[in-house]
Order: sequence, then structure tokens, then C-alpha cells
Amino acid sequence: MKKALITGITGQDGSYLAELLLEKGYEVHGIIRRSSSFNTQRIDHIYPKLKLHYGDVTDSISLDNLINNLKPDEIYNLSAQSHVAVSFEIPEYTGQVDALGVLKLLEAVRKHCPQSKIYQASTSELFGKVQEVPQKETTPFYPRSPYGVAKLYAYWICRNYRESYNLFISNGILFNHESERRGETFVTRKITKGLRNWYLTGEPIKLGNLDAKRDWGYAKEYVEVMHLMLQQDTPNDYVISTGEAHSNREFVEEAFQYLNLGELKWIGEGLDEKGVDRDGNVVVETDSRYLRPSEVELLIGDSSKVKNDLGWEAKIKFKELVKIMMLHDIDDIIVNETNLGIRTEDMSDEDLMNSCR
Repeated sequence: MKKALITGITGQDGSYLAELLLEKGYEVHGIIRRSSSFNTQRIDHIYPKLKLHYGDVTDSISLDNLINNLKPDEIYNLSAQSHVAVSFEIPEYTGQVDALGVLKLLEAVRKHCPQSKIYQASTSELFGKVQEVPQKETTPFYPRSPYGVAKLYAYWICRNYRESYNLFISNGILFNHESERRGETFVTRKITKGLRNWYLTGEPIKLGNLDAKRDWGYAKEYVEVMHLMLQQDTPNDYVISTGEAHSNREFVEEAFQYLNLGELKWIGEGLDEKGVDRDGNVVVETDSRYLRPSEVELLIGDSSKVKNDLGWEAKIKFKELVKIMMLHDIDDIIVNETNLGIRTEDMSDEDLMNSCR
């Protein structure tokens, strides 16, 4: 039985990865931070099958002890302060977690179990002010946020330890990946949950840059390639993406159709722009509070390398991703308003669309 350690196991990716590794027969360990409130909601359904340990990637003592005691076969470092906008407000903490936390983990592995294989969660935010479209492994980096800069340090320290100490470390340069488990402060889930809330209360969604474009994939698929990267004989770095880019505006429009209220109409310009329904009710407002000091306008990945080397490619693209997330978040509305007492998975797309008002 292989032994795996996941940092960030309570997050979106960590929960999906834990499920995958358990299915494959792994002994799965995870690091969780001590909190006065429960923060394990995403893994509660598999909690009895996991071996969880209190710790933090900013605490070298806990990392050192844990790595020395466990000596895991595989380590998946998913821990991060991962909200780009928030990184401008807490840049020092972001650097401590996303940059120096990786160094502390690598040092513990180097000293106690250099045979372990390590996956480092890298990010498309490395590309920032893009120098090439689409972005691939050889595209020059130009991060535009404290988050991106911290992750750039992590990327290069992993490369350095791989070359200096012959450690097996692979960087997964993942483009945006979302799911029904995404935190509600991230823009995609903010939209799907926000539309549910608007439907019930009439309160508009407040967004920043409507025209920023991202390459959005499905997190549950992306953890598969994380595992696949550590099953190889040699470490490598890979861009993971769908090859499609869509704007925040498009995401709102695609999600809104599942309320069966016609098309969203855009009125006004700049910070006065609003999205309204067919009756003129405001659904979306722009708000300067959600604009970044330096914006990343376009991210779209080229995953040719991972397809050629590992045979992996994304199956779930933009429209299917929006459908998965939106139907999850409006499921109770559909049940309550149709009085059918059934779940969305039991309905055809046509019946589903007709079930909302």
C-alpha cells in the first residue's frame, strides 16, 4: 500500500485528490490547520478513511516531524493562500505560505525521505502579463500579483532542488480549475451562488473586471493528472488546461440561462455597467472594490506536452463546467418550485430548463 501526504487536503483540490487516492488503495494522510471552527466540510464524507495531522507549511518543526515520521511515498503540496485578489491585502502572509512554505517542505524531504515523489501545485498566474498566446511550459513568466510572485519562487525552488539534490519534484502549472466545491469567494462560485441568491432575494451580484478571460477546467479531472505525474519514471513540469478562454461576462451569461429567464442584457459602461434580466431587474453590478491593482486580462493554456507525454487531456470544457456548478447550486430551487421532490440528476436538460420560473 502506497502512502501519500496531502497538504491543503481540506481544499477543493485536496478533497478530490484524497477521494482518488483512496479509490486507488492508498493510505492517505493530510495536514490540517487547527481552527476553533470545523473546516473539514469537503472531506467529512471520507473522514474515517483519512489519517489527519495538525500542522502548517509555515511551521518547519511540524513539517519536519511529520515528514520524518511518515516518510510518504508521494507528497502533494496543495497548500496555499490561493486567492489572487486577497494576496494584495496580505502579501507577506502569501509569501510565507506560497513561497517559503514550499522551501520548508522541500528541506524536510531532503533531510528525511529524499526518495519521496513530490507534486507542487503551480499556477497559470505565473504568466500574468502574457508574453505569448496560448501559454505553454516555455512561455516566459510575468506574474502580476503577490500570489503569482510567491508561486514563481515556489516553481523555481522546486526546479532548483530537483537539479541540485536529484529529488523527484514535478510542477503542475494548472490553469483555473473550478467545481461545485469551489470556495464562494472565487469568481465562478460567486456567480453561481450569487445567481441562486438573486433568484431568491433580488440582491445583485457584485463583480470586478467582467472582461478578464480565463481557461476554466474541472478540478475533479485535474487531480487525475496530479497523480499521473507522480507515476512517471522522471519528474517534469506540465501546463494543465482546456485550451479555451472565456470571460467572466460569458460565465455569467452561460450560468444565467439555467434560471430560464431569457438572456441577460448589458447596459451602461465601465463601472456603471450592469447586467439586467428581461424585466429590467439588476442581476449583476460592477464594483471597483473587486478590481485588482494590476489585472491579468487573458490566460489560455496549451497542454500539448502533457497530452503527448502522459496521454491526458481535459474532457469537461466551459459549458459543461458551468452546467455542473450551476445545477448544483440551484438544485434546491428546482425541487422546491416544481414540487416534484426529485433531484436534478433525475431530470433531462429540457425538463430542467422548464422547471424554473
